[in-house]
Amino acid sequence: MNMYKYLLALVLGLSMVGCSDLEENALSELEPDERVVDLQTVQTTIAGAYANLTARAFLSRGLGLPLMLRSDMVAIGNPTTAAERIEHDQFTVSATNPLILNPSNPERSFWPRLYQMVRGANETLREVAVLEEQSPGVSEEIAGRARFIRAYAYYHLVRLFGDIPYLDEKISTAEASVAPRTPVETVYENIIADFEYAKEWLPDSRANRALPGKAAASAFLASVYLTRGEYQLAYNEATDIINKAGTYNLALEPDYRNIFHAENTNFSLEPIFVIDFVATNIDDESRDYLAAFTGFYGQATYYPSGGWSVLVPAQKVYDTWEDGDYRKDVCFDDEALDNSGNLIPFTAFSSLDGRNANRPHISKYTAMAGSLPQANTSGRDSESNYQLMRYAEVLLIAAEAAAELGNTAEADQWINMIRERARNGDGTGAPSAVPANISGATVDDVLEERRLELAFEHKRWYDIVRRKMGNEVFGPNGFEAELGTRNFDPSRDYLLPIPPLEITNNPNLTQNSGY
Repeated sequence: MNMYKYLLALVLGLSMVGCSDLEENALSELEPDERVVDLQTVQTTIAGAYANLTARAFLSRGLGLPLMLRSDMVAIGNPTTAAERIEHDQFTVSATNPLILNPSNPERSFWPRLYQMVRGANETLREVAVLEEQSPGVSEEIAGRARFIRAYAYYHLVRLFGDIPYLDEKISTAEASVAPRTPVETVYENIIADFEYAKEWLPDSRANRALPGKAAASAFLASVYLTRGEYQLAYNEATDIINKAGTYNLALEPDYRNIFHAENTNFSLEPIFVIDFVATNIDDESRDYLAAFTGFYGQATYYPSGGWSVLVPAQKVYDTWEDGDYRKDVCFDDEALDNSGNLIPFTAFSSLDGRNANRPHISKYTAMAGSLPQANTSGRDSESNYQLMRYAEVLLIAAEAAAELGNTAEADQWINMIRERARNGDGTGAPSAVPANISGATVDDVLEERRLELAFEHKRWYDIVRRKMGNEVFGPNGFEAELGTRNFDPSRDYLLPIPPLEITNNPNLTQNSGY
């Protein structure tokens, strides 16, 4: 995966306007059958597609900010932060929100970045078709990687925007520029087909989990089925992974903290698919920003320069989390060292800098940034691995599907495996009594376990959307009620706006309701 960061410069050299311009200048102005295509060419193209995962426009900043802030787990801490972020926190998003598409800097926006993944995958598949004619039998695994990243990008796009233009390797430049919005159902059919192909042709496991194997394709298939409410299919897919854990080389990591430790996570069997940052400031487009956004000014617990106090949990998120649950200790900083070595409680974080919120901050990203000197720039030059899919989530997918199907004993079993790990802490002391085992798990119980186990890992907003929980979680009894009114409108806010520039460029595009 490390090579992908250096290929990001190649990706950024491509046209970055949006889906209407996707097919132009994809790697050259020539189609694959008009130029030399060999195995190295194809490997470079697919590496360029995956390089988008480490871009600041994706989860480390551009898309990561909305996914965090639109959940009920995280709110704005620093009130002086950019308005484009506050809009997502308050559900006042304008159609021209630059995190979605900034015409002046499209490479820093997530709509074009997700379509860059699609374009790289499509270009790979076109090249693979040429390569297969020259060297039959060498292309299926590469095609599997291409179809995996295409499905992964579309899985984000369809959940964020609903109907979207679906472009595959057969779409020409002219067709792409006027492509209409494809119905959600059709998009999902294509996503499922891509993940199924990837599951067939990718290897059982990989030492480097920044590349997908069969388990990654299968796990995302299970997630797609869960999102669609196809619970038997989700159950079948997730339990197949559980039954093949040995084949796929998967297991729960004994120490929850190691999953988010920059070095130790590389030796864990829990990660299934990750983003691998490589501790270099080669360019600002491929830096890890979540450490900075979740850290706070003036603290030196991990590195001297601290962070920016932007993504901060509501106080109630911390207060309602049971003490004794090891995951709470891993997820939060409720005290910090200043640069003089003084221990500061969270109630006085603003004494370090007035922009800090006096609430416990997220430590999953600050603590795991790594110990190399390069990580000392607010954690942005880190060795972090973002967990895009891990084995615990597979267990929770299986548990939720089982609860929906009435198999409560199985749901209990998988939840309790995760809770036992939380009780055992780092394994050096007596187990905690918290969280206690569950019996008779309901769907609500599983959703609550997901909220805690997968806290701050970009999952909660998608859970709120698929379960249509917005009115409940952003209402007067929600975690963020103490921070003021959230302007959540269920007729509008489950989807984001289609960028107006795309509608201007493409007469066949329409806008989502409410924008």
